[in-house]
Amino acid sequence: MNARPHSLRWLAIVLSLLAGAGVSRIRAEEEDPAAMRERIAALEKRLAELENKEDNAKKLERLREENKLNARKRAAEDRRTYKPEELAEIESLYQVANKNWRTDEARASLKKLLDKFDKANRTGCATLYMGQMSQGKERIDYLTRAVEKFSDCYYFDGCQVGGYGRFVLALTLWESGEKDKARALLAELKKNFKDAIDHKGRPMSEIAEAAEKELGANP
Repeated sequence: MNARPHSLRWLAIVLSLLAGAGVSRIRAEEEDPAAMRERIAALEKRLAELENKEDNAKKLERLREENKLNARKRAAEDRRTYKPEELAEIESLYQVANKNWRTDEARASLKKLLDKFDKANRTGCATLYMGQMSQGKERIDYLTRAVEKFSDCYYFDGCQVGGYGRFVLALTLWESGEKDKARALLAELKKNFKDAIDHKGRPMSEIAEAAEKELGANP
């Protein structure tokens, strides 16, 4: 961080706070060194909080960009497996579901994609979609297939099937009474997919920690 922007931010905060303090209070503090030291300490604390917030925003942005790059790399691998016309069909089948989420047409298109192209990046995303659209044992089967076979697949917004899929499966297992399996999945997510993000760009490790606290508070 450059010294000048740091100083400008510091000056802006100082002026903002002093402006609301009142002239009489400022003069009183000038005569009371202890009060002035306390006020400076409070200002420094606020500055640190602002800088931490800014640093965190930059960190999240870097994480999103890294995951989007990983998504492009994973999609590019399909060009070594499938012909151009096959890639076009894969995308067409996927987009039917992407545009008509949770419809019979979407399910039929995704099933065809799963049956015909079982190694494509889009197929991994489609498998997770199918799990989210299903109920009961079928839901668990699709979600399990997604995390066991397609963990290296990505949506183009950077969301990784391996990370997000484990989170969805963990919550599903918890609701079905398989709480030990759910806890194990959340622990695995934090250990092996700590840099994964969800569709909104939030770190899956933090989401997993929040889920653990919530589930722990409501066993």
